[in-house]
Amino acid sequence: MGELWEYRDLVYQLVRREVVVRYRHSLLGVSWALLQPLGLMLLFTFVFTRAVSVGAIRDLEVPYPLWAYLGILPWTLFSMGLTGAVQSLASHRDLVTKVYFPQQILPMSAIASALFDFCVASLVLVGLVVYYQATTDWSLAVRPALLALPLVVAVQLLLMLGLGLWLALANLWFRDVKYLFGVGIQMWLFLTNVLYPLPNDGSALMRMLTTVNPMVPIISAYRGIVIEGRLPAPMPSAVAVTVAIGFVLTGWSAYQRLEGRFAERV
Repeated sequence: MGELWEYRDLVYQLVRREVVVRYRHSLLGVSWALLQPLGLMLLFTFVFTRAVSVGAIRDLEVPYPLWAYLGILPWTLFSMGLTGAVQSLASHRDLVTKVYFPQQILPMSAIASALFDFCVASLVLVGLVVYYQATTDWSLAVRPALLALPLVVAVQLLLMLGLGLWLALANLWFRDVKYLFGVGIQMWLFLTNVLYPLPNDGSALMRMLTTVNPMVPIISAYRGIVIEGRLPAPMPSAVAVTVAIGFVLTGWSAYQRLEGRFAERV
């Protein structure tokens, strides 16, 4: 960790480069960080409230666009951060082969650039809260639980770091990983409570997938804090924290053991 602190300027420059390159030559620039999750929210609001009637969504006690955005916002951070992390080692050949620095910085910088977009897109969430407080019976529960929101973001970032380390490492050895990840992240979306509430009385397989999916309690924590003003459920949150720490520790250890072989695999 001390070595990472010594290379903090490199982290800043890599994150800055990721953000600048992403929106260079774009007419709307950083506005795309707002428009992507907003567009998804509008699309699925139309699908699940106009085109298709879903009972679990009709029974929600909060406007569906707000409920959906509280799932889409963290999921966009999750998918974009990991999409950048999976190719972070393989796409920086010159840095990996010619310059010494802690290689963990590369997936970290991809995740940090996605966090920048997350912060920008959070402005839409603020706007939705203000709009629905003014136009509906729903109101934001301003309670001490709101102070726990940064902790939920921190747990999600920890999980992303652990997964990002492993995905970047695996893709360095086997380039098929980036293609498998592209398919897997889409399947993962529909096994998570991003767009609709997951059934409590589903099949045994669905209950098992929900239990082992660390993003389910994380997204539930966002909604519980903002919509209901309550703290996250302790047991599911503990599972998510444990999984996140496990991925980070094992991934960090793998980098320390294999770092000397990165140049030959890149």
